[in-house]
Amino acid sequence: MNVINISKQKILDNKKQLYAYELVFKDSSNHTTGFSTSVVGTAKLIISSITSKELDKLLGRRTVAFINVDESTLLKGILDVLDNDRFILNILEDIDLTEKVIAKIIQYKKRGFRLSLEHFDSSAEMITKFSRLFNYIDIIKMDIVLSEPKNLEKVMAKFKGTRIKLLAQNIETNEDFHKYLAMGFDYFQGFYLDKPETIEIIGSKEPAQFIIIQLIKIIKDNNTTEQLEFFIKKQPDLSFKLVEFFNNSKKFNVNIESITQVITLMGREKLLRWLMVYLYSEVSQNSASQTILTLAIKRAERMEADANPVNKDKAYLAGMFSMLSSIFETDIKELMNHIKMDKDITSLVLEKKGIFASSLIRAEEAEKNYLRKVMMANFDKLDTTDLIYTLEDGGVEIDKSKL
Repeated sequence: MNVINISKQKILDNKKQLYAYELVFKDSSNHTTGFSTSVVGTAKLIISSITSKELDKLLGRRTVAFINVDESTLLKGILDVLDNDRFILNILEDIDLTEKVIAKIIQYKKRGFRLSLEHFDSSAEMITKFSRLFNYIDIIKMDIVLSEPKNLEKVMAKFKGTRIKLLAQNIETNEDFHKYLAMGFDYFQGFYLDKPETIEIIGSKEPAQFIIIQLIKIIKDNNTTEQLEFFIKKQPDLSFKLVEFFNNSKKFNVNIESITQVITLMGREKLLRWLMVYLYSEVSQNSASQTILTLAIKRAERMEADANPVNKDKAYLAGMFSMLSSIFETDIKELMNHIKMDKDITSLVLEKKGIFASSLIRAEEAEKNYLRKVMMANFDKLDTTDLIYTLEDGGVEIDKSKL
């Protein structure tokens, strides 16, 4: 079971009213983790937990949350799934401020995100490091433990009265609170004010393949782009992979501002094609999944080339769908009924009939001819047991007396 613990700590305003929470993520071993690990399992769970319908239960209806971000998080497009009115991007003090990272921070600011600086120690080095970002920063979380008093006062003098709000971090006593309140801080955080509360989140059990199939259905039903965007944004791993694919595409040399932009520029047919590739490459647990993916693409391309101009997109999808049974553990008939695909695609997948049947037969024959040559050339290397399983699974009867 995928489990993660979310520790939330209150941040109060100068009237001791709740302003926000800071969220800290810990995995099942109680080790702090974060968005920079989002390409692996733990962070998929983190993101889905804070973009789900459980968000109001976690934060309340109107309360915002600080989340820590580093250079990896910013550059991978992971944050695109977050609502900019609910989350403040808290830039870590040790972030590597490359030109790409700075550009990305500015981009998120332009998209409406609020930005804060974490554990600001008020030193000259820290001021110099973040000098290029002060025009975009909304809140500075000043660490009262790490900051030298003289340096802290200089920073207070520099920013007090500007649009930048100041937060006193690590308030441990009543004396601390009143001291920094008198100095003019806007927000306060620390164990004296609130001890972190830990909430256990359990990952969704919904199979990834059905999420993708649902999205394919939404596209085929001609739903609005807004509906498409809403659905994709609620599937963080899918969002990340889509943006990553788009960014790696040589055809589109633009900076991504939103999922809607990706959908619009790609077009629905291109998005459908990408979803099928994603389905094969990400969902399959088969050890031969990469080979199956390549085979599915080649088959789809052959069938597309065979089709008349009007049916080329449909022929490509028919080729991709014709191999779905290689990765799904469910009844393929039930799956096709669930998504109600085009009748020409459905009849091909379920019965090998319809306008694409002859093209599929030719593609399968080409595949088998190649695989036959490979098998015969390597027959002596094949394991006897594997051969038996292959034949049995294919419905070929073996004369056991001749083994």
